[in-house]
Amino acid sequence: MIPLRDANPTRRRPVVTIGLIALCVAVFAYELSVRASDGEAGLDRLFQAYGLVPAALTGGPGATGNTGWLSVLSSMFLHGDPFHIGFNMLYLWIFGNNIEDRLGHVGFLAFYLGGGLVAAAAQVLVAPASTVPVIGASGAIAAVLGAYLVLYPRARVLSLIYFGLFFQLIRVPAIALLGFWFAVQVFSAFVAAGSSDAGGGVALFAHIGGFVAGVAVGLLARRSASGGGPRPLRSTDGVGVG
Repeated sequence: MIPLRDANPTRRRPVVTIGLIALCVAVFAYELSVRASDGEAGLDRLFQAYGLVPAALTGGPGATGNTGWLSVLSSMFLHGDPFHIGFNMLYLWIFGNNIEDRLGHVGFLAFYLGGGLVAAAAQVLVAPASTVPVIGASGAIAAVLGAYLVLYPRARVLSLIYFGLFFQLIRVPAIALLGFWFAVQVFSAFVAAGSSDAGGGVALFAHIGGFVAGVAVGLLARRSASGGGPRPLRSTDGVGVG
């Protein structure tokens, strides 16, 4: 199930969301230049230096040349391949603009980076001795998804549903789409628990940690007397740009 756009209008231009996407794309372009000049070995060195390596933060053996705590931030802007960055940026664009509209530009940036920090902590907690670099914005984006689930559960999201060779476009409530996404992360994490996948591959526990953090912030924002968000969506029949 791939989301394409939502029917949830905003009042503010999502300058921070656009800036984050632009920065991730610029960093990915740099990765491509590194791969072109130094090959896969050069790209691996880049990921080892600026990706999140749990052992570098916990003092474990085998983690050399890493930037340490700086890598918690830098890892959020690195991506492994076009599909990795493509799907991450799609999710950030669809759901990030509404959260930025609700929290404000500065508040959203702090929330996004904080969500990434919580996601990184969750991954390090699960695999503290891992020397496999964790890269990608998905932990921070998971926080965005968690907040969106709480703040806009009934917003309709135009999604591509595929069953083998069959495809269909349907409008799915955000609570169903994002709830399903989170359930898949939890199920996959428990399947991978105790195996080498817990410390490498897809950073499932980063997704879970970021999502839970986003839900918590969403609950606080929903209960806040100041509010500050856009007017409630009154109709879910039309589909607007997400």
